[in-house]
Amino acid sequence: MAENIKSTLVIIPTYNEAENIKQLISEILSKGKGIEVLVVDDNSIDGTAKIIWTLQKKNKKIHLIERESKQGLGTAYIAGFKYALTHNFDYIFEMDADFSHNPIELPNFLYEIQKYDLVLGSRYINGVSVVHWPIRRLLLSYFANKYSRVITGLPLKDATGGFKCFRRIVLENINLDKVKSNGYSFQIEMSFKAWKKGFNLKEIPITFVDRRKGLSKMNKKIVYEAVFMVWKLRIRSFLNRL
Repeated sequence: MAENIKSTLVIIPTYNEAENIKQLISEILSKGKGIEVLVVDDNSIDGTAKIIWTLQKKNKKIHLIERESKQGLGTAYIAGFKYALTHNFDYIFEMDADFSHNPIELPNFLYEIQKYDLVLGSRYINGVSVVHWPIRRLLLSYFANKYSRVITGLPLKDATGGFKCFRRIVLENINLDKVKSNGYSFQIEMSFKAWKKGFNLKEIPITFVDRRKGLSKMNKKIVYEAVFMVWKLRIRSFLNRL
């Protein structure tokens, strides 16, 4: 199915992902002739951007946005979304740079996006599909999703997951300049706004594997942001200010 897709962009935010990025891009591009990659790099000090420069010389399907400082996951995706819309891509992916999201799943997303507006990879749709996470982090993620579902009503088992595919019409109907969250809450906010605007959401099962190389970007600030953002979304929805 992926072979017939001619306008798909996979957005990958990076900060010090030199150990992973070359192989990841290679595997992504192998999953369909119509797939292209956009790396949004936050001034990595390990030479991530330089690797992309080299790859770009050999392949026009590889794109790069370089930012002057580490500005966060959410703003990186917003920059990527705007690039995708400006360059007329029809299907836009979010994907991590650390191989926790397996490129082998891309054709499954592209199959489902023919019928739905937003397809989300779920770690919890068939029990728990997470590998190599410490139990503390697993429990944090699992109950964070339950918490967000109770507060917002968002009908997703994995609202904090970052492996997604949007139809461009979804992003066109969300005011991207008003999306302010950055971590887990960014994922919740984007899905919540799509749902509230009447778009059809579909969760598909994935297996999430903790990063192969490099260091996790998780911190307490990201967790606290998500705790309060779900209440902000509920209130803004009630006031019709999304």
